[in-house]
Amino acid sequence: MSKIKLSVKQWSDDDKPREKILQKGIKSVSDAELIAILIGSGCGDENAVELAKRILNGANNKLSQLAATSIDELMKSYKGVGAAKAISILAAMELGYRACHEDPEKIEVASMSQDAYKAIYSKIGNIAHEEFWVIHLNNANKILYKQHVASGGLTRTAVDIRIIFKAAMEKGSTGLILAHNHPSGRLHPSAEDINLTKTVKNAANIFDIRVLDHIIVGNESIAPLPYYSFADDGMMP
Repeated sequence: MSKIKLSVKQWSDDDKPREKILQKGIKSVSDAELIAILIGSGCGDENAVELAKRILNGANNKLSQLAATSIDELMKSYKGVGAAKAISILAAMELGYRACHEDPEKIEVASMSQDAYKAIYSKIGNIAHEEFWVIHLNNANKILYKQHVASGGLTRTAVDIRIIFKAAMEKGSTGLILAHNHPSGRLHPSAEDINLTKTVKNAANIFDIRVLDHIIVGNESIAPLPYYSFADDGMMP
């Protein structure tokens, strides 16, 4: 008697790769099931998992060997594997390789004004309108979060400090560095900048949160420094 083949839709949920991941997590599925998700379908009476098992078997069940297979080899060796499926498999293999070989992410620490400037410059350097950001820190001054608080026109930005402290409570922040840019390039703080710094500092005291600095960012052409630091200039209230 010939074996009856079931379509993937007729399988038990425990045997369907996508459903298994949803129910039990990504670690619950086999290599073949992961490949089956990539290729999406089998060929003829062979479902995606069976085709994936055959592909793996051809690579001696080693992902490293499968990764070294070419697109043409996959297409020629396995009925039902066209260019799209072959590319999907090898793309996943390459992503895995890159993930294993990339440099570990460095944890940013803002222990001085230059650190804060470097951490925030990509957000507000050389843009044509004013934006206000807050860098949230832990007790070791490691950066937890960079928060965009407000955007304005060419000269002024309205800041709602409630937004700052809502995020601080959610992130468990114990320190803050305020930062905004002056599109004009003039780095000296305005009266509004000074008053805002005092307001945030007074509110932070209620929550036992430190406000370490307020950085005003210009553009990279400004000498001697492309930013102004309240802390460095003795202006922190």
